[in-house]
Amino acid sequence: MADVSDDRRSVADQIDDSEETFPDELKALARENALRVERNRRPVSDDEPLIEAPSRATSPVNETPPSVDPSPSLTMHLALQNFDIICTICLYVHHKSLPALASTCRIFERPALDVLWRNLQSVEPLVKCLPSDLFGNEQGRIFCKYTSRVHSITQSDRSAVIEPLGSLMLSFSSAPASLFPNLRRLKWHTDGTHCAAEFLRMAFVPTLLSLDMQFSSASSKFLSVLSSLGALCPQLQILNMRFPSATHDLLRKTSPFVAQSISQLHRLEGLFVWDLGDQGNKHLMQLQTLQTLWLDLKTSSAWERQSLLARFPGFHGLDSLVLFIDNLEHASNFLSSLQVIDSENIGIRLTGGPSASSSTTLSQFFTILGETCDHDNLISFSLLQSTKVSTNPDIFKPLYACHNLTRLLVEHSWNISMADEDLCQLVRGWPKLQVLNISRFLAIDETTIPTFHGLISLLRLCPALTSLTLVINTTELDGIDLKTPGGGIFNDHLEKLALTNSPMTSPLNVALILSGLFPNLLKVDLDCWDLAPKNLLPQKQLAVQLEQWEAVNLFLLGFGVVRKRCTETR
Repeated sequence: MADVSDDRRSVADQIDDSEETFPDELKALARENALRVERNRRPVSDDEPLIEAPSRATSPVNETPPSVDPSPSLTMHLALQNFDIICTICLYVHHKSLPALASTCRIFERPALDVLWRNLQSVEPLVKCLPSDLFGNEQGRIFCKYTSRVHSITQSDRSAVIEPLGSLMLSFSSAPASLFPNLRRLKWHTDGTHCAAEFLRMAFVPTLLSLDMQFSSASSKFLSVLSSLGALCPQLQILNMRFPSATHDLLRKTSPFVAQSISQLHRLEGLFVWDLGDQGNKHLMQLQTLQTLWLDLKTSSAWERQSLLARFPGFHGLDSLVLFIDNLEHASNFLSSLQVIDSENIGIRLTGGPSASSSTTLSQFFTILGETCDHDNLISFSLLQSTKVSTNPDIFKPLYACHNLTRLLVEHSWNISMADEDLCQLVRGWPKLQVLNISRFLAIDETTIPTFHGLISLLRLCPALTSLTLVINTTELDGIDLKTPGGGIFNDHLEKLALTNSPMTSPLNVALILSGLFPNLLKVDLDCWDLAPKNLLPQKQLAVQLEQWEAVNLFLLGFGVVRKRCTETR
């Protein structure tokens, strides 16, 4: 750090020569206070007054108000001459105290108002500060002084102020960009009324980067404003568009307006939207910058338009594609209509129940997925289904060709019967696997499950594992050496292990084996027990199993303490 004690220039001169940019008023006040500091540093002679009276010939009239004492005791601390420090102070002031701080002095006014207005949690503050003569030159300038500081607006519910605010926006003479010139993020979860449209017309500005809309109605004026979104917000990067209460007919009416805007968003990176119809979906597939797509097909009729969808080229260059859909039959029909899905991550969220032939449907779904996905590019696949399904690991065979797969997650109630050999065959083609979640809370009496031998083979075939959720039989210990359970095979970087309702007889033996296989594992994850199916086992039996796994964690904690002490004494 440079030694500033040798710099003989005055503080005022250093302020003038500094390359740092200060507001004019802050710079003037800083120089004035710095001159006072310089005066205090000089030795004072006996005939020199302690307080210098300004000369009438050189000082402007009323430069210092009579009520303000210009003595050195009022010298501003040097830290407050740094604009970054002042801004930081404002960030930590309670939100309700910011108006008072802004009124304190000119130095704090601008940064305090910036923080006060930066993120609005409602449009109500805009209405409350409206003057009686909004559209006079001076009053309009003051209003814009506040709105120009707004970076984000959140409106999450219906509000009585939207109607008067929309009416005022309709009468506002300024161009939309002049009212919110710095708006970056807008969250609008309320009605799509005519008045809401007038406000959004002013809020859709070129600086907008993120738009989250969830509306319960859509007037014709509202749809008209939506159709101009692409032209008004060319920099938009994130768009969430939801219409949860809409019927299929209403979505079909709204979709062309949304599709028109999306086709003009050439910098869009993330999108959540419903099925926009044939033409709208084609626009989605042509977005060159799109990285993440959440497509809600729950109310779609895409599978009824299969002959038209067959002409679709598919999706290219995506980081993530997530489909929300009713069941696997519809998911299979939609995937089969696409030539290719070039996405690193594919997720399916099923909102309805499977058909009676669920195992056959699963097999058909994975067959179509294997034919459609890019084998070299797919690194993660997840499927979430809340209804119980019984199947076997052979359904995953179409994904064996995806050698770069690192994550396989099948959430909730899948009963996958597999022995040790089946588990090995399942993961053999995925040496880069890091996250495996394919079974939890199984019906043990109805399902074949692997043993510790299968788990050890899994660690050998997938050495990069960091998260594992699996039900195994911990009661079969034949051939397992408690001192070296893996025979030299272990995983020292596993972060999460969930064995759910794996049967157990000896918590101590289980803890010894797990400690040998996962030497750095602190505990077995028990948070998943909050989601245990209520009808799986009697509550008393589930409570006993949970107590056993809590005992395992106590043993693992003790082993960890002993291991740490041994390391420290070496």
